[in-house]
Amino acid sequence: MPQPNGTGPGNNSTARAEVNVPMGGRPGGPGFGGRGGPKQKPKNFRATLMRLWGYLSGERKQLALVFGFILIDSAIMLLGPYLIGVSVNAMAGGQGAVDFGLLHLVLFALVASYLADASLSFLQGWMMAGISQRIVSRLRRTLFEKLQRLPLVYFDTRRHGELMSRLSNDIDNVSTSVSQTSAQLMTGSIALLGSLIMMLVLSPLLTLASLITVPLVFLLARTITKRTSALFKNQQAQLGRLNGQVEETITGFQVVKAFNYEATSIADFRKDNDELCKVSTKAQIWSGFMMPLLSVINNIGFAAVAIVGGVMAVHGMITVGIIASFLSYSRQFVRPMMDLANTYNVLQSGIAGAERVFEVLDEKEEVEDAPDAIELGSPKGEVVFENVQFGYRSDVQILKGVSFKAEAGSSTALVGPTGAGKTTVINLLSRFYDVTGGRILIDGRDIRDYTRDSLRRTFGIVLQDTYLFSGTVKENLKYGKPEATDEEVRRAARMAGADGFIRRLPQQYDTPLTENGGNLSQGQRQLLAIARAILAEPSILILDEATSSIDTRTELRIQEAMLQMMEGRTSFIIAHRLSTIQNADTILVIDKGTIAEKGSHSELMEKEGLYYGMHRNLTV
Repeated sequence: MPQPNGTGPGNNSTARAEVNVPMGGRPGGPGFGGRGGPKQKPKNFRATLMRLWGYLSGERKQLALVFGFILIDSAIMLLGPYLIGVSVNAMAGGQGAVDFGLLHLVLFALVASYLADASLSFLQGWMMAGISQRIVSRLRRTLFEKLQRLPLVYFDTRRHGELMSRLSNDIDNVSTSVSQTSAQLMTGSIALLGSLIMMLVLSPLLTLASLITVPLVFLLARTITKRTSALFKNQQAQLGRLNGQVEETITGFQVVKAFNYEATSIADFRKDNDELCKVSTKAQIWSGFMMPLLSVINNIGFAAVAIVGGVMAVHGMITVGIIASFLSYSRQFVRPMMDLANTYNVLQSGIAGAERVFEVLDEKEEVEDAPDAIELGSPKGEVVFENVQFGYRSDVQILKGVSFKAEAGSSTALVGPTGAGKTTVINLLSRFYDVTGGRILIDGRDIRDYTRDSLRRTFGIVLQDTYLFSGTVKENLKYGKPEATDEEVRRAARMAGADGFIRRLPQQYDTPLTENGGNLSQGQRQLLAIARAILAEPSILILDEATSSIDTRTELRIQEAMLQMMEGRTSFIIAHRLSTIQNADTILVIDKGTIAEKGSHSELMEKEGLYYGMHRNLTV
């Protein structure tokens, strides 16, 4: 993926002033707030929850089976307190007699019910673990696929670590929430309703006494979840910002060292880490209030039932066994409320993560191909810019009416001061961005008439900032042509001048590379990028400072190979070393977004204009 030039949103230019993030600084692009910003709440808890529930649609059969287990388990749980009451009555018979036959039968039934309850609970947990992981796997895959369809500007305006946090931490939160809350919601709801029915059957008056806990639980849950919803949302945002800072610090570690920025970087990390610690502590404290306070409410309800039940037993209105059963049912009635309240509390964290994931899924994707878009098959390579205008921002124009024609098989060099718009021309040609005015034609048709896939297969691009993926040298060279044979790979490496150093590596072409080729020099990485472009056999070749990291001696050695690679192909070359583009058919001097001069090297030298001045300054 190309990096925009100095005037695009990928550099520290005026055009990127609103989104540029200095090392160890704060993100300034859209999608995340700055330091000291307002605490964020979930925008729509119910909508996010329903959308997350939609991912369960593929698990309906499994969920139905889990629901069946929950129904059976709930019936067994409701049977337990009733059997306890029967056993108490069996021991409290007239004149101290104990009905041992009934007691033994009831105890056997109790043991069997508890074993069945344990077995069904294990099955529920096992099945819900599988369901939740499949849902999260589907969500993670959907998010990753979405990232592939987002436009380049989206990544230019967001910290990569913050995006990775959404793909990892936020989705992990969703996984934990789904696995812990789904079964609990179903179990708690059924247990709550079943316990209420059994309590009403045993004693409506005692039921009324036990209901004193309902408004207390509701008030507690509402108070705590109101606090935790905002705190968990802010916690995830802070975690994303911290990950962003860690990612950019590690990526730019050489710069950190070179500018003695370690102390400042540590201070910035400590500040971000302290902010995360502060908000996480608040979230956990408020979340931790739930269970102890619910236990207090539960004991209040237990005491109310015991007092009222004792009075009723003294007056002969109910038996001791019914009181024992009712006390168990009252605990089963309050416990689901406690579980549901606590589940809702846990759900806040998952919803906060899901909302951040859905924010990415709702982002506008690259403009889709036109319905009548055609394949760019067997391209000749003629390129025409017709009055092309473009700005990364609506109020700042980078290109202002650029027009030129590159014949098929010709070479065109773009030179000019930093930030003039050279790489912007390449980004528009590759359709990483779309023009805001005018049009670009390849082989006589607007590039927007072609499918984006076939258009980009036409190009071979070698960038100034080379990126290599984790894998072997061979796998990186075959990135643009996976079906290439080993001989084709070696031939491309020889043409690029990379075969010599590759053969000196421990495993030659099968040598594993670390992230971005960290175990190679910058020059070696660039040679691999050139070989990768050669192997792809593109119709249009783009070299954006392709030899900037190669020493002069090596550059001279591979110039012949590059000329051979460019032969018969339309080529665009961006270079600050004017010696590398003197043989170009056409040289475009771009200045302040316009083509200031155009011609061959000799023609431009005769004009004694901008190009002449640039060449003279470099040779003096």
